[in-house]
Amino acid sequence: MEPPASGAARDAVPQVQGAQDADSEARRRLDAYTYLSAPERLEHLAIMRVFCGTLLADLAVPDVLAKLRQTGGPAAGLDADTLTVRLEQLVKWGNLLRSSHTVKASSISEYQRSRARYQLSKLGERIQRDADGVLAEADAAREVSNELLALVERGLRELVELVTAPGGIEPQDGLERVSTLFVQFTEFADSIRDFYAYLGQVLARYDLDSAEYQGFKELLLDYVEAITEDVAFRAPRISAALDTLWPHVPGLLARLDAHAQGLTGLSPQGDGRMETRVLRSRGRELADWEGLRGWFSDTDGQGSQVDQLRDATLRALQSLLANAKRMLRSATGEMSRRKDLLRLARWFEEAAPQDAHDIAVAAFGLYGARHLGIPPAADEVVPAYTSWWTGPVVEVPVALRERGSRAQRGRTSAVEDHSAQKRRLWEAARERAAARAAAADELRSASGRFAEVRLTSAALGLLLELLATALGNAQLRRLADTDGEGATEFGLDHAHSEDAEMGIRLTVRRTAGARCVLHSVDGDLLLDDLELDIGRTSSDMTDGDAEASVS
Repeated sequence: MEPPASGAARDAVPQVQGAQDADSEARRRLDAYTYLSAPERLEHLAIMRVFCGTLLADLAVPDVLAKLRQTGGPAAGLDADTLTVRLEQLVKWGNLLRSSHTVKASSISEYQRSRARYQLSKLGERIQRDADGVLAEADAAREVSNELLALVERGLRELVELVTAPGGIEPQDGLERVSTLFVQFTEFADSIRDFYAYLGQVLARYDLDSAEYQGFKELLLDYVEAITEDVAFRAPRISAALDTLWPHVPGLLARLDAHAQGLTGLSPQGDGRMETRVLRSRGRELADWEGLRGWFSDTDGQGSQVDQLRDATLRALQSLLANAKRMLRSATGEMSRRKDLLRLARWFEEAAPQDAHDIAVAAFGLYGARHLGIPPAADEVVPAYTSWWTGPVVEVPVALRERGSRAQRGRTSAVEDHSAQKRRLWEAARERAAARAAAADELRSASGRFAEVRLTSAALGLLLELLATALGNAQLRRLADTDGEGATEFGLDHAHSEDAEMGIRLTVRRTAGARCVLHSVDGDLLLDDLELDIGRTSSDMTDGDAEASVS
């Protein structure tokens, strides 16, 4: 009997389960990015752009196909079957959802075209929107919306006056001001982050010429300086306004929530029936205000974003000066390696003898002697410990001894062109495939009326091939004794054969007294006690297809 689990062990089980669920959810979301790296990513992008161009619309395969051909691009040449495969793969990754739209069709063919409908998932729309943004603007230099910082300062000062006034702020007015304030701040912060990411990418280069250097020098000295000066001027004012407003923020948020709850009704209930997560508008949560305050003030001891902006500007100027020094040295030919040589001398002084040899080899390329290795004759086995001085002599070819190269001199012969033979073989294979496809079409069209048609040699040959395979795969069953003399008779149960490439399937059944006559240009074939069912393969079968039976 096992001892009962301790309280700590019981508490650890839900934690482990919660961590596994979180990992599974993260893996599911990351799978939605798979279509961006798949071999058919250009086709997937075109399909997702079709769905992103609609709102709450579910599209069937013909609708998507028409839009793709209208817009052109890599996916314009897709057929309906390939497009269905792409759509099902996007559903598997989580980018699309199968629609629950009710289909109203007047015919079976219309139902087959419209029954599979798809719509965009929220995760798929978000990923596609980000992917389009990266493809369009990833390498562009984004301007900083510096004028928004003045609007943020003014909005905070006005909000402080209204919140601290007797009676407080009107809920609708407060909602509008908070939403406007955070939209302006988010746009400003995003533009700062994008611009400095681009700046770091450029300054990391060591191949700037004089014209590029001049342009980036003016960019740093003028544009970046104006940004940092404006931020340094307004950051203390914004921080002071936030300090005054901070005690009133919880009450302001409670008042806004009482006035407009938004989608908070979709949040999880006590009974656990609702599991919808709600991402609230910026400024409606206390964490948003903490992020705004931490951008301008050091609230956690890690430094504010204003301090990081100042440090990033300093590093950019240092990179600019390093590029300037490099260009000056390369232009005057006075590039000094004194510092590098002193560091190398210190390494030699501190290294052990063996390490010093390795450093010398790596620094100066003075490797040991390289012996020319030529394999000896096959019947000569020379041990590895045999010295070069006493070992057998290997005859060196004249070309290698005189020119140091084994390459043959003279004009090399041209490679024989086999394109004509390849073309003939390809044409022959294509004709054989076309003949088999035509024979399969002839068998399917003649199904149910073999007594009325005359088959070609190719069609009869394909039928006999399928019949031989079916009889070879047949399963026999023992029948009862019919004549009372101990004789045993065997029956034939549903023997099948098919050609998936041709999309044809043959089913053979044994029926007593049945006669099947096949007429062809090569003669007539009589099959006693057999029935043949010819139709399409299961993968090629549609709801409107039906097998034909002949006897």
